[in-house]
Amino acid sequence: MPTPFLIGVLREGRTPPDRRVALTPKKCVELQATYPGLRVRVQPSPARAYADQEYRDLGIEVAEDMQPCDLLLGVKEVPPAQLLPGKTYLFFSHTIKKQPANRELLRTVLRLGITLIDYELLTNAAGERVVAFGRYAGIVGAYNGLLTYGRKHGLYELKPAHLCVDMDDMQEEFYKIKALPPIKIAVTGSGRVAGGALEVLDKMGLRQVSVHDYLHRDFREPVYVQLRSRDYHRRRDGLAWDTAHFHAHPELYDSDFARFLPLTDLLIACAYWHPAAPRLFTEADTQEPDFKINTVADVTCDVDGSIPLTKRSSTIAEPAFDYNPATGELEAAYSEPANITVMAVDNLPCELPRNASRNFGRQLLDQVFPHLMGGDAAGVVARATIAKAGVLQPRYQYLADYVGQ
Repeated sequence: MPTPFLIGVLREGRTPPDRRVALTPKKCVELQATYPGLRVRVQPSPARAYADQEYRDLGIEVAEDMQPCDLLLGVKEVPPAQLLPGKTYLFFSHTIKKQPANRELLRTVLRLGITLIDYELLTNAAGERVVAFGRYAGIVGAYNGLLTYGRKHGLYELKPAHLCVDMDDMQEEFYKIKALPPIKIAVTGSGRVAGGALEVLDKMGLRQVSVHDYLHRDFREPVYVQLRSRDYHRRRDGLAWDTAHFHAHPELYDSDFARFLPLTDLLIACAYWHPAAPRLFTEADTQEPDFKINTVADVTCDVDGSIPLTKRSSTIAEPAFDYNPATGELEAAYSEPANITVMAVDNLPCELPRNASRNFGRQLLDQVFPHLMGGDAAGVVARATIAKAGVLQPRYQYLADYVGQ
């Protein structure tokens, strides 16, 4: 793509609006200093976690008109009615899995001759994503899990993350966790999301133990274990664990999570789940007398996914609901002690929008703009371009039937 001269930072258009932003005021200043001649224009927003005046105070232009911009940056999906013809956009489009809700978005992109680059598709040579909000999903998800457990058992009241000014403010609440009894907490996953969750548990002063000790020892303090895929899956053919084989053929594996069910009080689910992979447990398992989990923080929030109790997502305003094992129905949060309380907020990083935005902007400046501005010899931007000038790119031709082409 041609070297952008004017970068436009969009106001988030979804309702309710997302408070995150792709570039914070200081990141805009850094971007302009790094690439002389490049300028940033920010669309005004009353909802953004960084006020318009914070941009103006650092000399960043704030203006409504995005038409002159060469590249437009958002966070979440841009409503179809707000797309400008012929422009280049970079945002999370949520179209690559043929999501029904965003079919019209991609149709409009193609009709208006737009170039669409998707953050989710920006990868390095090893196929690893280079920008993501996953760390903050894990941070807030673990915090919400402990918040939910505390409320359920009347132990303490943590200030909701979205009411905290930032992460420093949230960390002021961590001392309350000292009221925890000697429970066992299981965290699934080994990626960015799980890393964020472990970061919070460590800062709360909770002790990490090995899988062996978690399964075979009792403790006089609350502890947690990190479970990787090999810890709770087994090959159906009885052969040894092979990570690459699991990722390529998840349908050939069964869940081995049953051994953790009688021991775990709080489950924090952070692992990516493929629809062909087994669920961690079944609804029938929850009726067994040795099923101990009473609180679930489903950070991945795959509805009807790895956690069968996640029959719907929840909201920042009402983050939890109860699952009744006896009836299989969802009920109001904390309604019965025998219920399993589930936290399944699907936009967790929005609860710490300033921190999440700073972290995301750092990734953009370090991992994406060098390719945007330097010719993209490594193909990072090209691989992430779903449509170019209104034409689906070869690797995304599978979306043709999705948009009716």
